[in-house]
Amino acid sequence: MKLRTLSLSALAASLLAVFTGCENRPEMHIYTWSDYIAPEVIEGFDAANSCKVVVDTFESNEQLYAKLKAGGTGYDIIMPSSYLVPLMAKEGLVQELDHAKMPNVKKNFDPRFATQILDPSFKYNVPYAVTYTGFMYLKDKIPAGVDVASWKILENAELKGKITLLDDIREVIGAGLMANGYSIASSNPEEIAKAVETVLVWRSNIRKFDAESYKTEVSSGATWIGHGYSTDTTQVIVGDEEAGADPRSDIGFALPKEGFSIAFDEMVLAKDAPNAELAYKFMDYIYDGENAKVNMEYILGPNPVKPAIDALDEELRQLIVLDDETIKRGQVIAPLDDATLELYNKAWDKIKATDAK
Repeated sequence: MKLRTLSLSALAASLLAVFTGCENRPEMHIYTWSDYIAPEVIEGFDAANSCKVVVDTFESNEQLYAKLKAGGTGYDIIMPSSYLVPLMAKEGLVQELDHAKMPNVKKNFDPRFATQILDPSFKYNVPYAVTYTGFMYLKDKIPAGVDVASWKILENAELKGKITLLDDIREVIGAGLMANGYSIASSNPEEIAKAVETVLVWRSNIRKFDAESYKTEVSSGATWIGHGYSTDTTQVIVGDEEAGADPRSDIGFALPKEGFSIAFDEMVLAKDAPNAELAYKFMDYIYDGENAKVNMEYILGPNPVKPAIDALDEELRQLIVLDDETIKRGQVIAPLDDATLELYNKAWDKIKATDAK
């Protein structure tokens, strides 16, 4: 498989842009997760549209939302997880989409992913990529007889100080809920309280809350189990030949049998997008089969673009596209009403304020 590499054609296109007055190119700004768009795709888009894509990154949906609420502007495309989109629409942070300007989206959307998104009408959202949350782990550090595909592993005393949990309110409280057999979006105060009790047990066993560095820490052995995302883990397992990173057969990824979260990250158009026309072109460009294939070979997670998925190397497709039976164990992170969100915020404050023992 050719993965996470920059083709000669893209490099040539990039150099051509440099020597044809690139300083006068219009800019289109994207706010997204780190390592989430293939450089080759960005450079190809730049060359095709005589523009410059500028990428800024965030580490959590909460960081994204806080920045926008504090007045952060200048973005054209923003890439939150699905559950945040209704709130952003309600607060006027995004605008309704004109699908006539991006015909590839509805034409090429893969219906296999319809059950994993919140709004199949795509009123405000263009599904970008899906991630599944579980455990990135070092295979030889899991105690004999211990089931790594269970939330109960977070209580194991032999792993104390060698575990990290995502620094994410919905992922962590959702994990506590699923570990107890509840919905990831429960609004029942008693169930939320029980989830907090469970997470506090885990809290006494973990090194820290972390949404970013767990990728390198598991690789280095500083952490043995990192609560994290499928795309991050797959990137480490496959390796990056160009960056000198070898494949890692000693690292695995497990989805808890009690339930795991499904989070689609979406492309939305900022209400005050300075360059909306380029934003529409970019979203349409991502849904082109060839471009999406290149993008998936870089991010190592599925874009829901049918012609691209069908064209993937079979080994890669099996690695990143979950089978129907596994998907049934997953729960889509859904939006919360204001009253329930307040319960979650108070629960999160209690979790974060409690000292680890």
